[in-house]
Amino acid sequence: MRLGFATMLMCAAVWAGAANAQTWTPVEGDAAIGTLPMARGEALAEARIHYRTLGEPRRGADGKVNNAVLLLHGTGGTGAQFLSPQFANDLFGPGQPLDVTRYYVIMPDNIGHGASSKPSDGLRAAFPEYGYTEMVEAQRRMLGELGVERLRLILGTSMGCMHIFVWGTTHSDAADALMPMACEPTAIVGRNRLWRTMLKDAIRSDPLWDGGNYQTQPVQGLRTAVDLLLLAGSAPMAMQQDLATVEAVDGYLTTQMERRLPALDANDLWYQVNASWDYDPSANLERMTAPTTWINSADDFINPPELGLSETFVPRLADVTYRLVPNSAEGKGHGTHTWAKFWKDDLVALLARTER
Repeated sequence: MRLGFATMLMCAAVWAGAANAQTWTPVEGDAAIGTLPMARGEALAEARIHYRTLGEPRRGADGKVNNAVLLLHGTGGTGAQFLSPQFANDLFGPGQPLDVTRYYVIMPDNIGHGASSKPSDGLRAAFPEYGYTEMVEAQRRMLGELGVERLRLILGTSMGCMHIFVWGTTHSDAADALMPMACEPTAIVGRNRLWRTMLKDAIRSDPLWDGGNYQTQPVQGLRTAVDLLLLAGSAPMAMQQDLATVEAVDGYLTTQMERRLPALDANDLWYQVNASWDYDPSANLERMTAPTTWINSADDFINPPELGLSETFVPRLADVTYRLVPNSAEGKGHGTHTWAKFWKDDLVALLARTER
């Protein structure tokens, strides 16, 4: 089934000279992807995926779209995050790696996120528990609605990085190239699962939780959730430099709470963090044959390099270039993945080595 756009407008990428003067106006739409079976609980009926696109699809001699790029966001994010200046202004402009006059860039809000089907739409805690398997299946169905059978590139950050490893091990011929950033291809255990479990417990132990049918947001639990998210995404060297006084630390925390709390729904956040329950592609890494550039960062609390996981898994991947972005005072911690300046050259090299 082909879907209609809310507004059938050509993507507009307005170039105004300097990089910081660019604005990006995507086409937005919703893909109706039918009933989505869930490994835990009942199927999700009438599921939908919201998406944004830049550029236009082009077809090869075989009539198939050959320039589609799928960008996959992290936990709690949306496709809109890829329109931020530190990402878009380094990648989407004329002559840049993902020049939208050349590529058809697709940025979905994944299941449970943004304007896609999610608990806060009405089901609340009765929403079926989804995992990464269902999230990738939803992406696959959305691409079908857009008429895309094969992708030029999948680039994913954090949760999107893990989704790429699911794609690569279950749909090995789905893309010409893969660029996962900020994750490991193994089950989430140890400290990584601990902070996620603490966050989930904080939400559901809040006195206002009421089985997920709260009348007002359980703000005590959400404050603890924000605390944990701030720590998990922190860059230690940058924070030591930028938050050099007690007042600076306190002011930063206050500002972050004021910015983040109003945007959160407790059910949505619980499900988003919980979704990694089924993730563990490690047994099937030999199936991941697409050329891959895998990027992690040395200051990532969530994926600390001292565990040596990447070095264990790299030899099992058929065609991979792995790089660890060094620690520095300019680092962004786990968020390095959304700052293209740290890995733009790696993307250029990946596209060059997979050019048809």
